[in-house]
Amino acid sequence: MSAFWLSDEQQAIRDSVARVCADFDAEYWRRTDETGDFPEAFVAAMAAGGWLGTAMPTELGGAGLGLTEAAIMMQAVAESGAGFSGASAMHLNIFGPMPIAKFGSEALKQSAIPRLISGEDKICIGITEPDSGLDTTSLTTRAVRTKDGYVISGRKVWTTMAQRANKMLIIARTTPKDQVRKATEGLSLFYTDFDRSKISATVIPKMGRKAVESNSVFIDNLEVPAGDLIGEEGRGFYYLLEGLNPERVLFGAEAVGLGRAALAKAATYAKERIVFGRPIGQNQGVAHPLARSWAELEAANLMAFKAAALYDAGRDCGAEANAAKYLGGEAGFNACEAAVLAHGGMGYAKEYDVERYFREVMIARIAPISREMVLNYIAERVLGLPKSY
Repeated sequence: MSAFWLSDEQQAIRDSVARVCADFDAEYWRRTDETGDFPEAFVAAMAAGGWLGTAMPTELGGAGLGLTEAAIMMQAVAESGAGFSGASAMHLNIFGPMPIAKFGSEALKQSAIPRLISGEDKICIGITEPDSGLDTTSLTTRAVRTKDGYVISGRKVWTTMAQRANKMLIIARTTPKDQVRKATEGLSLFYTDFDRSKISATVIPKMGRKAVESNSVFIDNLEVPAGDLIGEEGRGFYYLLEGLNPERVLFGAEAVGLGRAALAKAATYAKERIVFGRPIGQNQGVAHPLARSWAELEAANLMAFKAAALYDAGRDCGAEANAAKYLGGEAGFNACEAAVLAHGGMGYAKEYDVERYFREVMIARIAPISREMVLNYIAERVLGLPKSY
C-alpha cells in the first residue's frame, strides 16, 4: 500500500467517521461556537464508535491502529465542517495518552487507558508555561518527592479542557536544572487526578474554537501518589517526545481537512452567486485562488501521510512531521482566506461558516509549534545549518 492512497480498510474508516459526523451539521457547530458549549453529543457518538481508542493498544481496549489511520479519522472530522472545534474536542485522546500506554506501569495503564477510550475519564495536558513557552526544559513547575509520592506546585497555560477534566497529564521538574547534566533531564511526567481543591483553572477568552476552552492553570501543593509517576523519574521529557511527531502530523492533516471544507463551500458559492449576469466562479480572479488552494492542500496532504507512514514503519520522521504541520497550516489558512474572499461580504457572515473556519485555522499556524521553530528545525536537522537559538 502506498502511503498516499487509502486501502479498503482505511477508506472504510474514513467513510464510517464521515457517517458519524454527518449527524452534526453546520448549525450544530455554529451553535457551539456561539455559546461555547462543549460538543458533548459529538464526542459521545465518537466514543460509542470506539474512535477515541483508534491508536491505543488492543490489550488496553483500543483498536491498535497507526498514525495513518488516526490522521485519516481526524482529517475526516475536520473536513466534515466540524473544523478544529470537533477535532480538538477529541484530539487529546488520540495520542495524548501514548506516554502512559508505552511507559506507564501496568497498573497505571490498566486503570487509565480504558477509561479514556470510553470517555469515562476526561484528560487535560499541562506542559506549556507562561515564562517558558516552547522551551519546555526551562519550565519551573516543581514536583518535590515526599514519603508517599510527590507534591506539585506551579503554573501552566493554554491547558485545553481543564474546565472539564478529572485527570491531568503533567510534566514537572523533579531535579533542579542546575543539578542535571543536560537541561532535558530531571523532568518527570505524571498522570494524576485533577484535584480542584489544589488546582484552579481560568478560561482564556480567544478568537476561535470557543467550545473547546483553553486555560491558565495554577497548582498549589497538589499531592500525587508515587504510582502516578509515568516510567522513571527524570525521563519525562523523553516520554513526551513520543507524542510530538504524531501531534504535528495530526495538526497538519486536520488543517488540510478544514481547508477542504472551506474550499468546498467557496466552490459551491462561486457557482451559484450571479453578478453581472454570470457566476462569479467564471472570473479568474475568483477561480484561480481556489484552484491554487486545492493544489496546496493536496501537496500538504501528501507530506502529512508520508510522515505518518514513516512513523508507522518505525522510521525517523521528525523533518516530515514538522513539515506536515507547517505545510498543512499554511495551505489550510490560504484556503480559508480564499473562501472568505470568494464569498465577498457574505464571507464575513456567520451563516456561511467560512468566517469560523478562518478563525479556527489560525490554530494550526501557531500550535503545537510555531512556523519559525519548524523552519529552525529543518534548517538545522535537514540542511545542516548552524543552530540559531
